[in-house]
Amino acid sequence: MRIGIDGRKIPESKLRGPVGTLDHAKSLGMEGVFFRTILDVSPALDRAVIREVRERADELGLYLEAGLSKVNPYALPETPEVRQIGDGDTLLGFRRMMEACAEFDIRELWISTAGIKQQYRGRFTTDRFRTDVSWEDQLEATRRFLMKLRPIALDLGIHLNLETHEEITTFEILRLIEAVGDDVVGIVFDTGNIFIRGEHPTYAAKRIAPYVRQTHFKDAYVELIDDGAYYQSRFCGSGLVDFSAVLRELNKYRPDLNVTIECDTPRLGAVKGEPHFLELYNPEWIAGHPDLSREEFSAYFELARDFTERIRKGTVKSWQQLHAESFEYPEAIQCIESSRQHIEKICQELGITRGEKANA
Repeated sequence: MRIGIDGRKIPESKLRGPVGTLDHAKSLGMEGVFFRTILDVSPALDRAVIREVRERADELGLYLEAGLSKVNPYALPETPEVRQIGDGDTLLGFRRMMEACAEFDIRELWISTAGIKQQYRGRFTTDRFRTDVSWEDQLEATRRFLMKLRPIALDLGIHLNLETHEEITTFEILRLIEAVGDDVVGIVFDTGNIFIRGEHPTYAAKRIAPYVRQTHFKDAYVELIDDGAYYQSRFCGSGLVDFSAVLRELNKYRPDLNVTIECDTPRLGAVKGEPHFLELYNPEWIAGHPDLSREEFSAYFELARDFTERIRKGTVKSWQQLHAESFEYPEAIQCIESSRQHIEKICQELGITRGEKANA
């Protein structure tokens, strides 16, 4: 098991470029970089650029992961670069990205069903509660599109891994895997996003562990309030996630899994507003999660209630306190380092083989 960093969330990634980001990650003690999409490496899929990144990663002994785009046709217009790389043909755009990845032995590829809309509040921050198209229709359209990608993936020997993103539940991802085939579709386990869907991290890990092939590791802040809860991502070890339980489950099925840390980026002077508001008590929100069992939701509430008590007692900083503090380059780097140390300590305690030895 190796520990790396998300290529979009590591500070100064745009300034340094892909090769510079690899060097930066290595200097921080990271063992790999997960670029969110291959277009982050080269918007034009320039083979010379991708080759340079591949070779530099190999020179530094870093794992190299990447991804594609959204695979929900209702959300694809938000990423026009995908259609553009296919000269107007979206499916061709995906094929070209997949071929570029396979050519340089990048075979575990991130995909997602939508993107968060932080300008809105409550349930409308995700596409799950769109009023112009039902979530069921979006999932069916996603399934159909994945079936179009299936033969391409099989031909190239790659896996398309759906992230446990803010809008989708682990139950729904598992059904998509069953429909399309686990020989093509896997999971990117984001340990923070699942809280937005009311899922308990340990319950979720036990459900999806056999299919997890990539990760986004982050912690979570969930504070109960009168009409719901506030959610924020936190660095590993500072929130609600029991990473020992999560890693124990994941290691059963994939000892060579890469753990990619996803931390907040420097604010660059911006003032943060209200955290993500979860409408946990709203009848529409509740009805929108039919798979969530009473047992798991009760465990989720117990976890959130205990954490809320710690906030009230002052043993955990509130989101208001955190927003009042500086969070620039030094603080972002410290969060990455703290996350790395936390995961390393757990691996040591659980006897999980670290580094390239796990891949031998």
